[in-house]
Amino acid sequence: MPHFSASTILLLLITALVLFGPSKLPELGRAFGKTLKEFKNGTKELLGPDDPQSQAQPLAQARKESSADDVNRR
Repeated sequence: MPHFSASTILLLLITALVLFGPSKLPELGRAFGKTLKEFKNGTKELLGPDDPQSQAQPLAQARKESSADDVNRR
């Protein structure tokens, strides 16, 4: 990940202020924050829980349901 110096960050902030104006910057910040939050939640859903035991429990439950369906079909 690139490292930004203080002068680079200051230049980016001044450029954003000139382009969007002081009234739009808070709205853009909120939108950016919401986007990051949705992205983080989406990646958590894809990766699943970190605990290996909690990952094994749904698999065991699915196997029980599958075997119960097989018994009911007979």
